Amino acid sequence: MTFDGSAIKALLDKAVSKGGVHGIAAVVVDRNGPLFHHAAGEAGPHTLFRNASMTKAVATTAALQLVEKGLLSLEASVESILPEFGQLQVLDGFDGDQPRLRPPASKATVRQLMTHTAGFGYFFLNEKLKRYHEVTGEPHPLTGLKRSLSVPLVNDPGTAWEYGTNVDWLGLVVEKLSGQSLGSYLKQHVYGPLGMNDSTFTPSAEQRSRLLRVMQRQADGTLAPSGIDLPPASEWDAAGHGSYGTVQDYGRFLQAWLDDGAGILDPATVQLALQDHLAPIVLPGAVKPTVPELSNEVPTGLVPQSWGLGFCLTLADLPGMRSSGTADWAGIFNSYYWMDRAKGIGGVLMTQILPFFDMPVVETLIGFEAAVYQQVGAAVPAA
Repeated sequence: MTFDGSAIKALLDKAVSKGGVHGIAAVVVDRNGPLFHHAAGEAGPHTLFRNASMTKAVATTAALQLVEKGLLSLEASVESILPEFGQLQVLDGFDGDQPRLRPPASKATVRQLMTHTAGFGYFFLNEKLKRYHEVTGEPHPLTGLKRSLSVPLVNDPGTAWEYGTNVDWLGLVVEKLSGQSLGSYLKQHVYGPLGMNDSTFTPSAEQRSRLLRVMQRQADGTLAPSGIDLPPASEWDAAGHGSYGTVQDYGRFLQAWLDDGAGILDPATVQLALQDHLAPIVLPGAVKPTVPELSNEVPTGLVPQSWGLGFCLTLADLPGMRSSGTADWAGIFNSYYWMDRAKGIGGVLMTQILPFFDMPVVETLIGFEAAVYQQVGAAVPAA
């Protein structure tokens, strides 16, 4: 099909010229490959981005490959694979400045790691965990120290959806069962087969020279260089946030999922992953930050949503936009993607701006998605 991206190009160029973003790139893909790519401002055709939490879906894909091979069960307890996991306790609260800890009421499973119901939180989204770090001095995940993964759970496994370091532990499961680092495993089984040749946990000096700088939204709406970044080196390949890549690379990943796995996953696994695995647990109505420099409040109750294996799921058709069953997620530096298998279309929009859920970027994202569906709405046959 022919795809006219002129409206999207104008939208991205306008976002830069109005000062809303310093650099931005987008790609649109269908089952057969890329339909459109444009980069504006400081972003060029080969710019590298911090994928941040967009790493999670790729790492989950690796774990699903191990499920297909019979090496991993979704119902396996995490501690049966990683005994050190069994040492983790639940943070109930504080007696003065003393954390109040207890054993979890149940054992977390691999499926719960994939659905963010294993009990973990993030310090910048959970008040209890933020205080834990403050009173204990324990490192948080953005330090690059592996010890940061051993902080307590904030909920009993299987009782609530809470965004946190679940997928980092899933990456450790992949490493244990494959005998490889996560980056090495992905290079062999995901990045390589899909031609994601710029995707990595350890960018070379040449790749770092193509990395878009991080900017921080100021109170007056302008952008200034941010003092916040991923650590230059990490003690582990952080499945929750540690990968880098181009917008085109991530488009290749979405294309594979649109194309029934494209050989890296079985079609049945793709269908399984994109079903609701959260019920009866429901998503909170909003995700509220504890560190405003990192994230704004994120409303999650605007449209019906749930969670599959590795992806957030939209559970209703949005007029002029995505279909029910569409998978999506984002990264903290204001990068976003969606993948609509019903219409066979996906899109990626990437910037490098803090805090997350930045309104000028979100407005551009909504305009981007609407422009995509104006082009393909009726033209793409249902799967």
